[in-house]
Amino acid sequence: MYYNAYKSDKIEGDEDIVAKPSRSMVVSMRLPLESGQRLKRMAHRHGWTASDASARLVEEGLRRSEFAFIDFRDSPTGRQAYIQGSTLAVWEVVMLLHSYRGKTAAVAKHLQWPEAKVRAAERYAHAFADEINHAIRENEAVDFAVLSRMLPQAEVIRKTRKA
Repeated sequence: MYYNAYKSDKIEGDEDIVAKPSRSMVVSMRLPLESGQRLKRMAHRHGWTASDASARLVEEGLRRSEFAFIDFRDSPTGRQAYIQGSTLAVWEVVMLLHSYRGKTAAVAKHLQWPEAKVRAAERYAHAFADEINHAIRENEAVDFAVLSRMLPQAEVIRKTRKA
C-alpha cells in the first residue's frame, strides 16, 4: 500500500508499510446489505478488515474531493493515486517533473496534457510527500536483475553505430 489513511508511525514490512494509528475517530455507519457484502469482498481480496477497507475508501473519497484529477486504483504494488483519464500514477508524473527540472509546461507538452493535470499531480505529491517519495524509492530499487527475474524474456539491447 502506498497511501495511508492514518497519520502514523511507519514500520517497514515485507511488502507494505504498516500503519499504527496515532489518533483516530470511531464513526458508525449503516450500509445497504449489498454494499456491505461488496465491502467485505474487497477487504478480503486485499487482506484487510472491513473497517480498514471502509476507512481507506473514505480517505480516498476525501482525497478525490480535495484534489482535482486524482483517482485511486489497484496496482501490482497496492492502491495508488493516479491521474484521471491516464495510465500514470502520481509518482510517475513527479518523476517526469524531476527529469524536466520542475517545468510543468514541459511535462504537460511531453504528455500532451493540459498543465492543470500536471499541477494536480504536483499538488497531490506536495500534500502526500511521504507516500509519493516511497513509491519513487520503490521504483528506483528495481534494476535490470530484479526486472529480469520477473520478466525472463527481458534482455538488454545495445544500439550499434552505423558506419
